[in-house]
Amino acid sequence: MMIDFYEHFPQLKVELEETRSFILTQVTLRNKEIELALNDMILSGGKLLRPAFFYLFSSLGNKEKQEADQLLKIAASLELLHMATLIHDDIIDDSPLRRGTASVQSQYGKDIAVYTGDLLFTVYFDLIAETMENSGFLHKNARAMKRLLLGELDQMKLRYNPNNTVKEYLCSVDGKTAELFALSCLEGAYFGFSSEQTQQLAERIGRNIGIAFQINDDILDYTSNSSALKKPVLEDLCQGIYTLPLLLAMEQAPEIFLPFMNKKQTITIQESAVVAELVKEYHGVEAAFHIATNYTNKALQDIRQLPESVEKQQLLHLTRNLLNRNN
Repeated sequence: MMIDFYEHFPQLKVELEETRSFILTQVTLRNKEIELALNDMILSGGKLLRPAFFYLFSSLGNKEKQEADQLLKIAASLELLHMATLIHDDIIDDSPLRRGTASVQSQYGKDIAVYTGDLLFTVYFDLIAETMENSGFLHKNARAMKRLLLGELDQMKLRYNPNNTVKEYLCSVDGKTAELFALSCLEGAYFGFSSEQTQQLAERIGRNIGIAFQINDDILDYTSNSSALKKPVLEDLCQGIYTLPLLLAMEQAPEIFLPFMNKKQTITIQESAVVAELVKEYHGVEAAFHIATNYTNKALQDIRQLPESVEKQQLLHLTRNLLNRNN
């Protein structure tokens, strides 16, 4: 998957392959079962999106001042943080699949999954301590981690709540997904020695990309199939996570949806499929796509304000490819 996605970005593809190889060197353990679980996840075909945006924003800056080893380790830290959160998410959600393969918790059990996620956090901490000691970004990473956690806690608090609002949904997404995209772009600009103006743009671009990315991902839960999505369809709905397409459709006809929503944990797969059709019928998918497009356009508009360069055009290309996806 990664090879195909970055076929038009040869230098970036090389950097991401180096990042993946470096991550593998960081998870050599005495406990071979956990090491195998991590290797499976690292090699399972993720796009390394956060390191990708980090590298592209770093390339906008002063290349003569940059240290390749530092950039590599920061890129790896971003992916490790992302991976740790995914493993813990799968434990909470009891998800059987991740990226089209068995999740760590379903394949090795929840005990190993918890320790595996915790281990990735420790490797992440080691890398940021080594690379950011004198920059102030240790604090930025700590705050970003807090916002990631608060976003997940917000989502957990709202489970099976038929009175969820679009505002609450966007607040959760801003933390659990957009925060790490924003951090990736900001760190790329800062450690790439870009101007303060570019750094401010980078953080805003990353946040809008992250929100649009999550909305698009939630749309796919209603429009794709398990093979394309690489996870069970309607998984969020069955687990009481009411995402934007459903929330927008419910605004149009709450009396139609509430009998299903009130079933909470007892809703069946068949009933979930009925809800999915109702979401389409009441234009929830269409309305969510419109909102995602607005966030995408905000990101693209800000990217156009960046200094003119080949990397700027690559950012435009990558963002369009990512946020106008069908699977």
